[in-house]
Amino acid sequence: MQLVVGRIGRPHGLRGDVSVEVRTDEPEKRFVAGAAVATDPASAGPLLIESLRWHSGTLLVRFEGVNDRNRAEELRGTMLVIDSADIPPSEDPDEFHDHQLIGLAVLTPDGERVGEVSDVLHQGQDLLVVRRGKTDVYVPFVKALVPIVDLDKGILVVDGPAGLLDPDAIV
Repeated sequence: MQLVVGRIGRPHGLRGDVSVEVRTDEPEKRFVAGAAVATDPASAGPLLIESLRWHSGTLLVRFEGVNDRNRAEELRGTMLVIDSADIPPSEDPDEFHDHQLIGLAVLTPDGERVGEVSDVLHQGQDLLVVRRGKTDVYVPFVKALVPIVDLDKGILVVDGPAGLLDPDAIV
């Protein structure tokens, strides 16, 4: 399974640098000078990272062979991806990679299935996006609210206050 680790944004300057919207919690491992990065669409890559730097909180990357603003603009919107099989498992039993959580069934402490994890957001605090029918609810991914994650069974348990999993509740 391919995992998106970044999205190429607008060009920066005239020499082919691009901004990258980082979509991984480990950018220092995913974006390294000399590394080849697969792309979606595949026809855009793979791209070889020539150099990178942070500028005002934005990752700026120069790819080999992308030497001007026009070529950089052609890459805009391209997703940078890695194969989930290339990610080693965590040694911490309470640490999970996003791809391990997406697709897990969400249960209440009583065993009632209430949805499925459709995404994980990293916005200061990790949030599980739980798909409930046609709506999403957001659950902070903390041990107090998500006491059980069982990858082998394909489930996680959400034990939160009343209304946490109700998309119509005002909490």
